Amino acid sequence: MIDGRVIAFGIPGASAVSPIGTFLPGGPIHDNPTLAAFTQPGRVLDPIRIIVGSRSNFGAPIANPDQAAGALLSIDPGEAELAVPATFASSGDQASALGGAVQMYSAQSPTWRNGFYNPNAVTADQTAVSNPIGLSINNAFGRLWPANAPFGLDGPGSSTIDDPDGRPLKGAPNTRTGGVYFGDLTGRQPAQIIPGALAKAAVGTAFLGRSPDGSGRAVFCVVVTDGSIVQEHTGKAVDGLAPAGIVGPLSGGSRAEERGERRFTPRLGAIINYTPVLILYVSQPFDDSIKAINLEIGGPAGNEVFVPTTSRAIRSQTLDIPVDLAPVHIESEDPNWSSNTTMESDSDFYVCNAGNDTIVRMRQDGAAVARCRVWARGRPLGHARLNGIATSPDGAKIWVTYVGVLPGSDDHDGGVLELPAF
Repeated sequence: MIDGRVIAFGIPGASAVSPIGTFLPGGPIHDNPTLAAFTQPGRVLDPIRIIVGSRSNFGAPIANPDQAAGALLSIDPGEAELAVPATFASSGDQASALGGAVQMYSAQSPTWRNGFYNPNAVTADQTAVSNPIGLSINNAFGRLWPANAPFGLDGPGSSTIDDPDGRPLKGAPNTRTGGVYFGDLTGRQPAQIIPGALAKAAVGTAFLGRSPDGSGRAVFCVVVTDGSIVQEHTGKAVDGLAPAGIVGPLSGGSRAEERGERRFTPRLGAIINYTPVLILYVSQPFDDSIKAINLEIGGPAGNEVFVPTTSRAIRSQTLDIPVDLAPVHIESEDPNWSSNTTMESDSDFYVCNAGNDTIVRMRQDGAAVARCRVWARGRPLGHARLNGIATSPDGAKIWVTYVGVLPGSDDHDGGVLELPAF
């Protein structure tokens, strides 16, 4: 058993969680004074803070009424028992509450439309977030990349590249996409190297590093509800990476329906081992397993992409609806790989189990090292369920999100706990 400290509650559908971490020299957020200002102490991207996803706009006006609300909050994890005000962001900007301990980063609201900086993009009307359930941060040389389920599990998904002001990418190298990839609108032009699209919800994301085509641009992978994976190039837009079914799908089935009844969208975890072999680990919640996919470089000269080679399923009796993964040790210093979703060489990883509210520490060969049941306020979680996990850059702390009601609480929304690493 490991007893968690409640950092914040009142976060509907609390999902992805990540340390903001330090943006390294050579990247735009470190080197551009305008962007770097957002990382100063107490600001929205202060490195010591954490980002937490939610299905609420917290009062910010809705941009697209046919899409789900949602926000990313910046929270000071040094605080405790923060009751997040339900409408603190009604001004529609990067509002703050509780003396700045809670700040709005971005929401499904007009302020954060892609068209603000990219008016000619095919996704100009889309926002930076809408029901965000995945998040990977390029601390090496880039920005924040949320993964969204704006129409639930079965509608098209989106993935975005966001500046410190929470808006999709200013000065985007691809003016057709700007900073938002959406549905089947943003495939590579004039033709994809590998077919693929965000035809359904984006339910997990991880940083793949610099493109193998020599451009130096960032590439991220995004896992789609149907079990396919796409890769997103900052300049060349979307290609497929692996077809539907390579990962266990999240739509359909009794366990998916059960989780849907709790008023949040099922999700999964994705993390990368980058050396000596590039391996993508993706949790499979409804198969109680983890898929390990080896990647290498393929495609035509000058347009090289990542391609899968072999894969294996990691199975263990310790896995029970594994909804998220996090490195035990985050890669935080490499100028090509630093990210919350990148493991240091030979690092173990944590598995967040929603089925029994446990965290498992696992080696990359699939052996379970340790397992702890999560409590809060000295009690089991009761009807609440874990929904996300992240590790602090120094490896000393774990943050987990939960949904549902903690025992002794009248909050029905969800929140975030802090635990000691193990």
